[in-house]
Amino acid sequence: MISISVFCLLLCTGASAFRFEELTQYVNTHQDEFVETLRQWIAVESDSSDVTKRADLHRMMDMTAEKLRLIGGKVEMIDIGTQTLANGSSIDLPKVVTAQFGDDPSKHTVCVYGHVDVQPAKMEDGWSTEPYELTDLNGNLYGRGASDNKAPVLAWIHALEVYKALNIDPPVNVKLLIEGMEETGSNGLEQMIVAHKDSFFSAVDFIIISDCVWLSKRPALTYGTRGNCYFCAEVEGPKNDLHSGVYGGTVVEPMTDLIGILDKLISSSGQILVPGIREAVAPLGDEEWSRYQDIEFDLQSFKQDIGLTQLMYSNKVDLLAHRWRHPTVSIHGIEGAFSSPGTKTVIPAKVIGKFSIRQVPDMDPAVVEKQVTDYLHSVFAKRKSPNKLNVTMVIGAKPWLADPKHPLFDAGKAAVKRVFDVEPDLIREGGTIPIARTFQDVTGKSIIMLPIGGFDDGLHSQNEKISRRNYIEGTKLFIAYLYEVSQIKKY
Repeated sequence: MISISVFCLLLCTGASAFRFEELTQYVNTHQDEFVETLRQWIAVESDSSDVTKRADLHRMMDMTAEKLRLIGGKVEMIDIGTQTLANGSSIDLPKVVTAQFGDDPSKHTVCVYGHVDVQPAKMEDGWSTEPYELTDLNGNLYGRGASDNKAPVLAWIHALEVYKALNIDPPVNVKLLIEGMEETGSNGLEQMIVAHKDSFFSAVDFIIISDCVWLSKRPALTYGTRGNCYFCAEVEGPKNDLHSGVYGGTVVEPMTDLIGILDKLISSSGQILVPGIREAVAPLGDEEWSRYQDIEFDLQSFKQDIGLTQLMYSNKVDLLAHRWRHPTVSIHGIEGAFSSPGTKTVIPAKVIGKFSIRQVPDMDPAVVEKQVTDYLHSVFAKRKSPNKLNVTMVIGAKPWLADPKHPLFDAGKAAVKRVFDVEPDLIREGGTIPIARTFQDVTGKSIIMLPIGGFDDGLHSQNEKISRRNYIEGTKLFIAYLYEVSQIKKY
């Protein structure tokens, strides 16, 4: 016979509280198994940029599909075509893995996106441990792809695995879409999404992306990313490279022209000099200013982490605003210049400057392309150089922005509070995750980015890691989030 006090507790909290405790206890007792699975996945060199590793990438997709089948998913591997190589030959792209868990029309359906390809990594790059051997050290799990994005993908799979192991129906229907080319531009994925808009995505209510990280030690929910317009400015002069002793002082050098026009892109104080760029940016409103003010972020620690004594801005709000919601110009390098150690005295016949503009909402890549191209040609014309300038935009990825007041974010706050007992930061990303905007434009579905990676995980860098805590507690967060999403009112 149930006591009145217990009955009232169940009435107030619902059976979900009991189930959540049971689910998380299972995570605690099986965490070593979860780490071992991550170890097996890290061991696969699924580098999408290296075609000689393509067999490993195919194997990684097969492993992902098999893992999803083992926990009861309805799995399909979708062929997305071939990739044309520089020599004109072609190679198969890795298949996209989709899986479905549940099809109850009375429940919400969420689609979780992730990827299992990785950036290149070698010991000689400066790693302290073998990049493709998971190393459990001081509470951290080191290995290429640990945080970006294998552990988050596995955490979602483990969340569903736990529901199955305890014979508990997930509170929402879940679809997963896992790709293998994210690190090199998601070749073929947009076409796949368009082709399956009215089938795979037809019943989807919300899309969740966990290919991102926290800003600090506090959990975060991400509601925006910047886009990226990447340019190549090519200056071509003589038909061959020239000896600077023989020809120096007699020709207008392409390198001098290039440096001259690159210098006109941005001022020493960080002001973008291309007309029209800054004018397109929406002003920082009081509500957004207040949100930035409340974010946990330490300027001094940030400076120390990157090894600088001075930053472009001296207060938190200005720094975060220029990191997330203002465009920036970054010059990445010059191709054709002599870059090896030594004192080669050459005048390059052709040089290519590479730079990007991280764009924000209210900016359009096509408009930015025209603004930059017209501006650089006008700057170049003033130099009255006989050399030729050609400006091309090779990437035009759009920014993404969600409404942080959407119920998806309320569900995220509740899940973070349940697992970590803190309020999450609401943040934007300075980098670019093009798939978010693709999902938004093609499917029209609402999107949230729900990260579990740490701010110091070293994505794309040496000694990439995810903390064991983030991996295990992140699995619990995903379990909790599925429940919180189920509480969103169905329209």
